[in-house]
Amino acid sequence: QVQLVESGGGLVQAGDSLRLSCAASGRIFSSSAVGWFRQAPGKEREFLSSINWSGSRTDYADSVKGRFTISRDNAKNTVFLQMNRLESEDTAVYYCAAQTSIWKPFNPDAKESKYWGQGTQVTVSS
Repeated sequence: QVQLVESGGGLVQAGDSLRLSCAASGRIFSSSAVGWFRQAPGKEREFLSSINWSGSRTDYADSVKGRFTISRDNAKNTVFLQMNRLESEDTAVYYCAAQTSIWKPFNPDAKESKYWGQGTQVTVSS
């Protein structure tokens, strides 16, 4: 079992930066690929970025490529999402998710079983 807790959200102005953290408990976290998603009011959940278990592979949605950077520190059981040049369209609740199957590349499809955090609110004012 893995429990995830996101933190680092808040209210910022357009152009500012935030760094989100996803802290995990559970032995398998360091063996699991992890992804970040967000959901804005009235919209579907959107995949943003993922990182494999070792940190050697990262993937990004076009909407955040070049602005967001995902990283992980397995010694601290934590995954980060550095968000730069934030825009009002980035306003949403941000979630991290750890894939339950270990050693596999991240699959953002909802059919792939994942552990989820409770989310952290990011609000960007224009």
